[in-house]
Amino acid sequence: MISKNIGASIYGLISSLYPINRSLTGPGVTQTLEILKKHIPIYIHSIPTGNKVLDWTVPQEWTITDAWIKNSKGEKVVDFKENNLHIVGYSTPFNGKLSLTQLKKRLHTLPEKPDWIPYKTSYYKKTWGFCLTQKVYDRLTEDIYEVCIDSTLTKGSLKYAELIIPGESEKEIIISSHICHPSLANDNLSSVAVSVFLAKYLLKRKNKYTYRFIFAPGTIGAIVWLNKNQKEIKNILGGIVLAGIGDKGAPTYKKTLSGNSVIDYAFEKVLSERNKKHSIINYFPYGYDERQYNSPGFNLPVGCFMRTPWGEYPEYHTSADNLKFISQASLEDSYAIILDALEEFDTQIFYKNMHPFAEPLLSRHGYYESIPSSLHMACLWTLALSEGRTPLSLVSLRSGIEIEKIEKSAQLLEKIYLLKKC
Repeated sequence: MISKNIGASIYGLISSLYPINRSLTGPGVTQTLEILKKHIPIYIHSIPTGNKVLDWTVPQEWTITDAWIKNSKGEKVVDFKENNLHIVGYSTPFNGKLSLTQLKKRLHTLPEKPDWIPYKTSYYKKTWGFCLTQKVYDRLTEDIYEVCIDSTLTKGSLKYAELIIPGESEKEIIISSHICHPSLANDNLSSVAVSVFLAKYLLKRKNKYTYRFIFAPGTIGAIVWLNKNQKEIKNILGGIVLAGIGDKGAPTYKKTLSGNSVIDYAFEKVLSERNKKHSIINYFPYGYDERQYNSPGFNLPVGCFMRTPWGEYPEYHTSADNLKFISQASLEDSYAIILDALEEFDTQIFYKNMHPFAEPLLSRHGYYESIPSSLHMACLWTLALSEGRTPLSLVSLRSGIEIEKIEKSAQLLEKIYLLKKC
């Protein structure tokens, strides 16, 4: 049951988070997580600068207080305090005077969109720069410009947050959103806010599975989480990365690496039933944190739900991704789709083969006395695919055998202790 005005509530949370200057690290991330903590009981983790996490290293913590460019009259032509996209993320500190020619080497614009400010970062290469509209850039005249970037890069920490909602089963579904972008509404405050309200709903009900919400900086945040939780990974049945779910485009689901996991089945079924216009795309190794979860060493069945895919709308990573770009209706629709997909996941029935190493000697278990010959092939398929992560619905799809026969086979195999329900 969708709460009345849920779209407005989600939009309201986005509006409160929108002005904050977030990055991989720093006070903006801390402030954002503290606001989320007022809504849901997240636990905030802190990973020190310099920690090795798989092939990566936690970077220095970046803090910025101010940044501006003044002309010789003392007029600010670019001001970070007016729009936090004006500064290249992770810019090193700088104070000095530059000619127009020197300054232009540090400026970024969007000539094709002269009223928009681009969003740029340089997390792993020390440099500095400013982003501005092409219109302001074109008005710059030959002059000596004073430049100030009041920032620090110090030993600190990278922060991320988790919320674990226990279910009847220890098996988990993860829901992951990145929190490292400054004032960009669709990418990715839309997903952060929808996740908060999904968590609020799930906290109030009895759940079949355990839900784990992850709010982390993009790429390295997911890598930090995977590195820290390698023992817990065995319990993960599936998951979803949420990214850009507030724009007016049709919903899009990007499949897991295998393309045939239960989370794929759930989203495909829900989208085909409720949304006339939608897209299902195959996995490819670029995009959001589904890349980390699906990487070969972890191989977690985690898909990605979005609306218009990243880079396919001109507002992406620009100042035009603002509060006017997203809509309450799209936020509510995304929320409802995800809830429906989770409900579909809940209906799935999983079994585990109790003799998974080669075929069991069926006669020793009374198989031929218990199983009618008409169900023999259904039983073989059910035994073959029951590793504890493939539901009966996917056994039916893979085998081409009616779900009723697969379900009956599983029940009979359970009675002779060849299968166990998970």
